[in-house]
Amino acid sequence: MIETLNHIDTQVFIFLNSQHNSFFDFLMYWISNKYVWIPFYAFLIYLIIKKYKKQSWLILLLIAILITASDQLSVFMKNYFQRPRPCHQDELQALVHLVNNKCGGAYGFVSSHASNSFALAVFLIPFFKPNYRHFSFLILSWALLVAYSRIYLGVHFPGDIIGGALTGMLLGYIFSRFFFLIRPPG
Repeated sequence: MIETLNHIDTQVFIFLNSQHNSFFDFLMYWISNKYVWIPFYAFLIYLIIKKYKKQSWLILLLIAILITASDQLSVFMKNYFQRPRPCHQDELQALVHLVNNKCGGAYGFVSSHASNSFALAVFLIPFFKPNYRHFSFLILSWALLVAYSRIYLGVHFPGDIIGGALTGMLLGYIFSRFFFLIRPPG
């Protein structure tokens, strides 16, 4: 069963990773760069402060703890499962399209990019969905785009992305529920 899933994951990876061109090489490389998103994060901070005023400090603190937890859990899982990235597998190296020859660390399950972006997205949905009708769709599309960029760049299998997304979604949900449980007045 595991071999069948691994085979399917590899075949889907090869198909998705082979769909490339110079424009998307450039675009996906930057989509995957966390620093490119600083203006986006600043905008989210602005929205949080504007809407939640006195409570915003707690929300921002929880986001910092959430991203740290998501990132560290994904690193723990990489070291625990020790599934090599596709770009580190000898039998796939000739098939993997790498952008800028960046492969990353040895192990890829689960994707930290997917975990962190989905954690943030799911955490923020209950805060903004009531006032911004399309927020859920937009923030989840952003997380999916960041996660997909990792397959495009040749550094993660789809299974790594799915595992990271599920990890992040679970953490984001837990942290948002925690906030609304302990929510201070105001």
